[in-house]
Amino acid sequence: MKATHELHQAGQSLWLDNITRQLLDSGGLKAHIDQHAVTGLTSNPTIFDKAIESSQAYDSDIGKGVSQGASSEEIFFELAISDLRRAADLFHPIHERTAGVDGWVSLEVSPLLLNDAPQTVAMARDLHHRAQRDNLFIKIPGTSAGLKAIEETIFFGVPVNVTLLFSAAQYTLAAEAYMRGLERRVEAGLSPEVGSVASVFVSRWDSAVSGRVPPELRDRIGIAAAWQAYRSYRLLLDSQRWQRLANCGARAQRLLFASTSTKDPASPDTLYVSALGAPLTVNTMPDETLAAFADHGTVGEMLAPDGGSSAQVLDSLKAAGVDPEDLAAQLQEQGGESFAKSWHSLIACIDGKRQGATVAS
Repeated sequence: MKATHELHQAGQSLWLDNITRQLLDSGGLKAHIDQHAVTGLTSNPTIFDKAIESSQAYDSDIGKGVSQGASSEEIFFELAISDLRRAADLFHPIHERTAGVDGWVSLEVSPLLLNDAPQTVAMARDLHHRAQRDNLFIKIPGTSAGLKAIEETIFFGVPVNVTLLFSAAQYTLAAEAYMRGLERRVEAGLSPEVGSVASVFVSRWDSAVSGRVPPELRDRIGIAAAWQAYRSYRLLLDSQRWQRLANCGARAQRLLFASTSTKDPASPDTLYVSALGAPLTVNTMPDETLAAFADHGTVGEMLAPDGGSSAQVLDSLKAAGVDPEDLAAQLQEQGGESFAKSWHSLIACIDGKRQGATVAS
């Protein structure tokens, strides 16, 4: 049995952190579903930037958007929604079979709205309505403004993938925003069955402290931070507050491990997948990591709900002169800046193709 199927049977969902039109047209995504037990998909501006820049598959649709007078941002969202509808349809049987637990795809709001909660909510509702797919998450960052937007978006019944989380504390704030949205729905007589995941980024921790920590902490910090988030997740699921919501029909906001490709060439290419197996969670990864894990990955012991040795690892990080919470805040800020940079690159790419389309016409 492939390690991907073994991990799936252990209760963790494997999602693909990629989407391209070529992947859809070639049957590659369907093959991932059939051969590697992939049950969902995530996307972000960086992924779409690379997909559109490296392919002519989008040029015709960009030309149509130009002829209709659409802006580059409007053209992008039409392209993204078109691709994600197709992906959502491929995952729809899984979504139905699991009663909405799995089979999701994700589309991110503009990173330029990072500090604008009202506009984030408006865009989230609009994108979800335009997509017309029940198994589509709207990605919203778990920043201070994002938390307000998450609560409102959940209250309006729009499924949310909370992104840019790095620590247990940040995860807990996102989970509380999700629960506030559900509690308001219950109070208003609405169904609390609104899907959500909370995405904790892993490998960026180890990239950030590379060369700043003792050798024994090399490539251990991201796993420890993720494990602490898993501990908080399990404690929340056992809490009276969550149990009250569950009794009203709410479904758990699953913890998702993101940024799980290995950045250190000296470490195994399946490091973060093997180390972060846990039931009731998701691990999203790029094609290369998925293929590597299917080929030679091993499923380790499932994460212990009590956090195991993760607290000691983070204490050692602090003893080495790096405060974990300060670093988590820094990583979240840098992540937002990185997504904004990718967004500008994406829009510039479409601008360039717009000019080509104008000349051709």
